[in-house]
Amino acid sequence: MVPMSESVEIRANTALPAIRQPITLTTSDGLHLVGELALPAGRAPVATMIALHPLPTHGGMMDSHIFRKAAWRLPALADVAVLRFNTRGTESAGGKSEGEFANATTEQFDVEAAVQFAIDAGLPQIWIVGWSFGTDLALKFGLLPGVKGAILLSPPLRFSTAADLLRWENDGRPVVALIPELDDYLRPEAAKESFSPLSQAELIPITGAKHLWVGEPSVYRVLSEIVLRLNPDSTPLPRTWDGPYETVVDLPPAR
Repeated sequence: MVPMSESVEIRANTALPAIRQPITLTTSDGLHLVGELALPAGRAPVATMIALHPLPTHGGMMDSHIFRKAAWRLPALADVAVLRFNTRGTESAGGKSEGEFANATTEQFDVEAAVQFAIDAGLPQIWIVGWSFGTDLALKFGLLPGVKGAILLSPPLRFSTAADLLRWENDGRPVVALIPELDDYLRPEAAKESFSPLSQAELIPITGAKHLWVGEPSVYRVLSEIVLRLNPDSTPLPRTWDGPYETVVDLPPAR
């Protein structure tokens, strides 16, 4: 950590203080999944986000940039615990999870393992935050005891169905969907029709954004929307930091 006596701008490669620990999730079908839990340093978290990453066959993993930056920033800026992991068969710098990609079928056990880990660890106010493929996992498998709601980033609705939306509708837990104006798969106008079975869905169109949320303005908006639900007292998120920090080099691509 670099000690600082004056504020610095939070950039793409800025990692703020947190307690970061590797974890292993064990699924009910016997697989071991690679993960990380990032906690606020020196205080208890107020809320928890479980990150479900984009499509692993197209480069998605626990280090996909929005979730990596959430783990680097939100414990310090918003007292939010960030649990991220590689679904079955997915590899990142931290290692490869056992098993094979299963087209949003047996990934059900991965989601269940992550939620159970958070519950067993006593983590508070658990929200599932899915991105792209991860939104399908959230809608299909995230309606679990202990989960407060779901936040969807760039939902393509590729694997999830109207029946999945109706289960959330009947349950009543909140669902927030951030829909990029220039998304490759589902844009704001089409999303209104696609999400019509889910009356409580809060659809938020994001002007100028794309599916991968590349660029610091998009990252800041996404993290702000997450914190607005998990710990609104920490909004607006600061754009500067006046404590110790790390500058991370050799970043993976923004996926």
